[in-house]
Amino acid sequence: MNLYAVRAIYLFEMARTWRTLMQSVISPVISTSLYFVVFGAAIGSRIAQIDGISYGAFIVPGLIMLSLLTQSVSNASFGIYFPKFTGTIYELLSAPVSYLEIVVSYVGAAATKSIILGLIILATATLFVPLRIDHPVWMVLFLLLTAVTFSLLGFIIGIWADGFEKLQVVPLLIITPLTFLGGSFYSIHILPPFWRAVALLNPVVYLISGFRWSFYGIADVSIGISLGMTLVFLAVFLAVVAWIFKTGYRLKT
Repeated sequence: MNLYAVRAIYLFEMARTWRTLMQSVISPVISTSLYFVVFGAAIGSRIAQIDGISYGAFIVPGLIMLSLLTQSVSNASFGIYFPKFTGTIYELLSAPVSYLEIVVSYVGAAATKSIILGLIILATATLFVPLRIDHPVWMVLFLLLTAVTFSLLGFIIGIWADGFEKLQVVPLLIITPLTFLGGSFYSIHILPPFWRAVALLNPVVYLISGFRWSFYGIADVSIGISLGMTLVFLAVFLAVVAWIFKTGYRLKT
């Protein structure tokens, strides 16, 4: 693997984050902090505990996952779309850099940025609610797998999109609603049986459930199923990326 090329692309993408610090880091942290204030402190104090966990602490894993999913998709999609928009993607494709190295560079940078953001939000949450992490290794594993998986999805969206508007469509109209309905603010066990069955069709349920289990040892679905579903999404997105580079879809046309 050409590590020099990977390092150059990776550092270029990371440098873009520091140039847009307000948009990339500060804005998502402030937005999530408002959730802690409103739902955790104001409304949460009037809601009974869930499985022995205060409501403010219960929603922390869901809010971290909400930011992680949206930022992973946004970072990766913009990262690969911008070279397409400026036409420099052809220089990248003609350079002695393999497809694998391109994916590792862009997806690695996007995943790193979203993980850093997730950890900042986690640290911020401790200022508002008492937290505990029963399974820190599993927490890091879910954080890493989710960031990489949805950065791959963002990479796919960035190649598919032919305008800035399309870059926003999937995160705003699909990812964010699925995250809100995936148990960020509640347990799907409180839903009626029909809607609970419908909720299980939402892939984000498995991500949030597994991530919340790593904090408190409670989950809507078993940890094995959550991990298995996360790996399935990762495999599917890897297959799509491989197909894109094999066929040149939206890259050579």
